[in-house]
Amino acid sequence: MGCIRMLFASKKNAFSRERKREISELIRQIELSKTAILSAQNQFEQVVDPTLIDCYIYELNAAQLRYQFLLRNLKKRELQEV
Repeated sequence: MGCIRMLFASKKNAFSRERKREISELIRQIELSKTAILSAQNQFEQVVDPTLIDCYIYELNAAQLRYQFLLRNLKKRELQEV
């Protein structure tokens, strides 16, 4: 009976470590997305060429959508932890 408990505890710990790694990776990706948003905003504010303005608008929108997506995923993962 003790072996079964140890095996179950071992699998549970491995599962928990994997979840923590996933959450850490999501947090890292969120930080990268924040940086991409700030970079796109900064570049948008400095350009005058209409084509580049459009480019940075698209880049900013894409970075913001990715950021929102990652935040939703992080919240889902954290709720699964509870």
